[in-house]
Amino acid sequence: MSLLPYQGLKHFFSNRVVSRIILLLLAAVLSYAALIFPLALRPSYLPITVGNVAPQDIQAPSSLTYISEIQTEAARKDAERSIAPIYLPADPAIARQKMDDLRKTMGYITSIRMDQYATREQKSADLQALKNVKFEANETSSILDLSDERWDSIQQEALRVLEEVMRTTIRTDQIYEARQSVPSRISLAFSPASNTIISRLVEPHIEANSQFSEDRTRASVEQARNAVQPVSRSLLSGEIIVRRGQIVTPLIFETLEKFDLVKPKSGYTNYLAPAALIAIIAAFIVFYFIRRPISPINNWQGLLLVAGLFIIFLVLARFIVPNRTVFPYLFPMAAFGLTISCLFNFEVGLILSLALSIVASFGLSSTFDITLYYALTSIIGILILGKGMRISNFLYAAAGIGMTGCAIIIAYRLSPGSLDLIGLATLLGSAFINGLASASLALLFQYFFSQLLGTTTALQLLDLSRPDHPVMQFMLRNAPGSYQHSLQVANLAEQAAEAIGADVLLTRVGALYHDIGKAANPQFFIENQVTGKSNPHDDLTPEVSSATIIRHVSDGIQIARKNHLPPRIIDFIKEHHGTLLTRYQYARAIQESAGQIEQVNIEQFRYPGPRPCSRETALLMLADGCEARARAELPRSEVELRSLVKKVFDYLQQEGQLDQTSLTLRDLNVASDSFVSTLRNSYHPRIIYPEIKPPSSPTEPIIFLTPQEKFDLDNKSK
Repeated sequence: MSLLPYQGLKHFFSNRVVSRIILLLLAAVLSYAALIFPLALRPSYLPITVGNVAPQDIQAPSSLTYISEIQTEAARKDAERSIAPIYLPADPAIARQKMDDLRKTMGYITSIRMDQYATREQKSADLQALKNVKFEANETSSILDLSDERWDSIQQEALRVLEEVMRTTIRTDQIYEARQSVPSRISLAFSPASNTIISRLVEPHIEANSQFSEDRTRASVEQARNAVQPVSRSLLSGEIIVRRGQIVTPLIFETLEKFDLVKPKSGYTNYLAPAALIAIIAAFIVFYFIRRPISPINNWQGLLLVAGLFIIFLVLARFIVPNRTVFPYLFPMAAFGLTISCLFNFEVGLILSLALSIVASFGLSSTFDITLYYALTSIIGILILGKGMRISNFLYAAAGIGMTGCAIIIAYRLSPGSLDLIGLATLLGSAFINGLASASLALLFQYFFSQLLGTTTALQLLDLSRPDHPVMQFMLRNAPGSYQHSLQVANLAEQAAEAIGADVLLTRVGALYHDIGKAANPQFFIENQVTGKSNPHDDLTPEVSSATIIRHVSDGIQIARKNHLPPRIIDFIKEHHGTLLTRYQYARAIQESAGQIEQVNIEQFRYPGPRPCSRETALLMLADGCEARARAELPRSEVELRSLVKKVFDYLQQEGQLDQTSLTLRDLNVASDSFVSTLRNSYHPRIIYPEIKPPSSPTEPIIFLTPQEKFDLDNKSK
């Protein structure tokens, strides 16, 4: 019961309609903020900023008294600087610890001195190897030459001096002074050499025993800051706030802000007009997706990426484009649409590009032609790019964007009587640079963001589908039978994906890689075994045999990750058996248990899953089952083929393996017909060619023998 609210909330946020609403709200709010806030690199007015020179004398238009945050903060800073750092009282535990450390050090030195089996050189080396106390060579000799009574007195004096020093308060910045005071604290009864030894022993053990209290210091600082009363500032009407040529300080700027003299006052129209535009664009997107409910953006990562890219391009456009002549035609707005088209589909790229073009050019001096420039270049580029399956597609898209931009520039900038050839040539060149920049950015973005989202692009899939890919070559060399099986499954799944409108290229590539784990142990899979040789499974128990077969899934995942295959391809490896059983081994286990099924642990024969979570991986599971069964049963007619495919489909549905996919009954019927058609063409009967018996003499005719006649003739001759 406690999980029901969570599951309901999870289902709510996983709903595609809700996801689009959230995307719309995020984009609408942030787009509105980008339109109402002054972001332009070159604004239409000249604001006064801190550090600039005032262009003229500015007087107070009226008398005003206000709380100055600048002066109040300055007073608080002064109060903060007046607080000295606060240290805690001396901690006796630190002194005791250091006394114990010194005793251990001197005890170790004593053990070296008493070692009867070590030479003098070894003892000296051991003394010099001490980590916390450093002795010179002559000092180690002096220690070794000391009598036991003298060494005992040095130890007692070292402990006394350390205790005396550590009784005082020592802060971090006082450690050096405390160590320097050690020689003056040693009794005069000791010789200079003994003084040096005592200092060597004591000084490293002197540490700070009074720690800085950050909490108390911060509390005192806050108390001092809070004790400062707000500072008010008064100005009379006509009083000079800043003179011409004077540097604008933060205090002056604050005063100008209080009088609303820094920038013009904003009226309600400055907020209403952008709100109306954003509402229109939002309504357009809502109505569009109501009529076109299918969208590939069905997860939070994709939604956030689209919203983020939309806002980034919008903010950059509002920052760079306003009040400039050439930059509007250089800004690569089409890169947004091309990127969305590559990552998701061209339809979403078209709609969002149109919305971005309208919003980004809102309020500019040449709004209409800039809007057309951005919208048409993006649309033409997306239509030319398509799925972006070749690098050449990006080059063609760049050329299309450039030529479309040139046409728009000529249409709106070529006016008779005031022809500026240099300016026109500059804008035309900018259009082609725009196209090249947009295509280049899209190529870069689609690779980077596909890695971030765990999705695949057409370029990646085409590269993976090449037979010379290292993983494909590894599988071809180690498991040629599995490689051929994967090709057959890929053909089946690809045709079915095209028939039901799934991702054809993704389905094919996923099918090619779904069994790469078999290449790790190819001899355990029937398609890689040589006829006539013993089956290694015959020597294994059903449980071990099943585990070996199931392991090809985990082996495939390991190989895929080692070779940096996309997560979407790894899904095909994980899901192509779902949570099915290795039925042959399970049946063997039941048979060996004399039919006592309760003695067999069924979970030892079950694949780890998960079940297929997409239409593409579900098609792979169906195709894998149909191909394997067709290869085993060799159906002779279309009726047998249809029966075979139906059995596979019914079994997987009964096992619940298709429950987490969006396959409909219509999709399953269409996929079934596609499988039958493809299998029929793959397993059609072949012509048996007759053997030719050469004549024994020139006059004897050539005899054509059937295979059975040739077999009988060979046996007769034997």
